[in-house]
Amino acid sequence: MILHWTGLARALRWEEEGTAPSLEGWLLSADGGLRPWDALVSSARLPSPVEYLNDDRLRTKGVQLWLKRDDLIHPDVPGNKWRKLKYNLHEMITQNHSVLLTFGGAYSNHLRATAAAGRACGISTIGIVRGEEHLPLNPSLAYAVSHGMRLGYLDRATYRKKNDRNIIASLQREYGSFYLLPEGGTNELAALGCSEILAELEPGFDVICCPCGTGGTLAGIVGTLSADQYAIGFSALKGAAFLESDIDALQRRTFGVRTRNWRIEYGYHFGGFAKKNADLEFFIAEFKRLHGLDLEWVYVAKMMYGLYAVIDRGDIARGSKVMAIITGPPGPE
Repeated sequence: MILHWTGLARALRWEEEGTAPSLEGWLLSADGGLRPWDALVSSARLPSPVEYLNDDRLRTKGVQLWLKRDDLIHPDVPGNKWRKLKYNLHEMITQNHSVLLTFGGAYSNHLRATAAAGRACGISTIGIVRGEEHLPLNPSLAYAVSHGMRLGYLDRATYRKKNDRNIIASLQREYGSFYLLPEGGTNELAALGCSEILAELEPGFDVICCPCGTGGTLAGIVGTLSADQYAIGFSALKGAAFLESDIDALQRRTFGVRTRNWRIEYGYHFGGFAKKNADLEFFIAEFKRLHGLDLEWVYVAKMMYGLYAVIDRGDIARGSKVMAIITGPPGPE
């Protein structure tokens, strides 16, 4: 059985109609099975800190940049992963499921965070990894296993069809009943969690930037932008033109609208997902030297490199106030 988010959607509708307690009150007053979830939510550092970046390179372009430090939300379930998992974990627990199955690449931040969150909530987790098994496990997958995640593998051709009902049925036969969480944790509940980012910001930011993998974070952000704001996503994937249609569809399913004040930059993937070169490595080292912050390289460093390039070429107007979402910390090496 694959479960969806009807229960939480009903609570959201109740809240809009004024016929039930607040959403947060509804979540935190659920039955005792949610106590580990309550503890995980209560331990999060929210709102996440906002830091001004004092940088001469930006100053010469007349642009001010702040960092939204979502990497500091939780030590084990940080950043956008926490936001994406928050309501999904609640939904699966209230639907009386004890097993969560999800997908990711061999260096997936999502698999690591899901494993840690599952352990904290007493949930069994299964991670279906793209490609063949390679031993010893890399640090990301080893971390997931150390936090209780059971790993399975799909060859790349099959993985591309992972959403096909026949593939899902095959996984159900192998693993039994589970709550299905899509790759990267991206679905309507994930977008809902990420939509809360802007509510934590003071008004006045002109441009909001974030990395893009599956597009869930950007979909949540653009669903709550004001008419005078603009969002830019920076793809960490090569050949990711599908992202725009995916984000469009996710916006419509989650918020009932499709906004137009956003775009995706595709030129800063550095060869593809989990790939880097000397230019990116130099940028990371220089950023740490100047600002004391070690950038996560699979997503965040690519966004920051791209953001500086976009500012350098004059695509962000002088006088703009920009917020960059630091979606996660460096992973295990």
